[in-house]
Amino acid sequence: MSVWGIGLTEAGAAENMVWQEIGEVVPKPGEVLIQVAYAGVNRPDVFQRMGLYPPPPGASPIMGLEVSGEIIALGDGVSDWQVGDKVCALCNGGAYAQQVVVPAGQCLPIPEGLGMAEAAALPETCFTVWTNVFDRGRLQAGERFLVHGGASGIGTTAIQMAKAMGAEVYATVGSEAKQKACLELGAEQVWNYQQDDFETASFEASGGNGVDVILDMVGGDYIQKNLKMAAKDGRIVSIAFLRGAKTEVDFRAMMIKRLTLTGSTLRPQSDEEKSAIAQNLQKHIWPLISAGKFRPKMAAEFSIKDVADAHKLMESHDLIGKIVLALD
Repeated sequence: MSVWGIGLTEAGAAENMVWQEIGEVVPKPGEVLIQVAYAGVNRPDVFQRMGLYPPPPGASPIMGLEVSGEIIALGDGVSDWQVGDKVCALCNGGAYAQQVVVPAGQCLPIPEGLGMAEAAALPETCFTVWTNVFDRGRLQAGERFLVHGGASGIGTTAIQMAKAMGAEVYATVGSEAKQKACLELGAEQVWNYQQDDFETASFEASGGNGVDVILDMVGGDYIQKNLKMAAKDGRIVSIAFLRGAKTEVDFRAMMIKRLTLTGSTLRPQSDEEKSAIAQNLQKHIWPLISAGKFRPKMAAEFSIKDVADAHKLMESHDLIGKIVLALD
């Protein structure tokens, strides 16, 4: 069966994305074939469209890193899933299509109480937050956690996951609407960087102790701010650099406060590493979702034919939460 999906006439503008025939999609050993119901939209998709984030070797050139849908075929050696299972999954690429192949270990069951649209909004952000905040950042219950970009898909996920795991949560955002949304999601303190001195405010909120774990997707001048805001033995995790990856930094605070500076990217990690993250999510986070303690914050749903509009919203400053595409 020939499959259709979103291709590119050339790297660049959102209008360069086109619905086209992409050929047959067949699962290899260890993979499953999913009939896509919804695909999530993420900032790496935008970078890939612009030619700034090429897929890793062996990955589909089609955009899209997360889906929900139904398993319709199994590759050799797959025993944990059956044809007909409803799943959401982290893809190595290829989600903007009618069908996509995914390593079986990167699939998760649809959490109880969620529909397909919400389920498609989970994998990319949940995998990212778990591996960076809880694996690398080692966030523990009772610690203070700060996420920059709190209204983004990753930010709204990080707020809820950290809160549900018992942390005291702070966030920075760029508007009053985003501030309100983050407070509603459970953040104790949310600072508008357009108006607030969040460096000083974070120390006041923490009783002068600073922040134990900081998740930063801003970079630039925030890198030095993070060093100042971090508590003793604090952990600073960088996952993106919207303000740039280069800046002048005074590292004395790192030495004096015994800080850990770390970071990661998700897509280049091995299937085995991603499968381990999936297992942790199913053990620790999926029960919280089923219990109603965490739900993806949905910003918008578009038809796949309106994918250009979805990307334009992702590139705007108005986004609060996650965008998904419906595969009609």
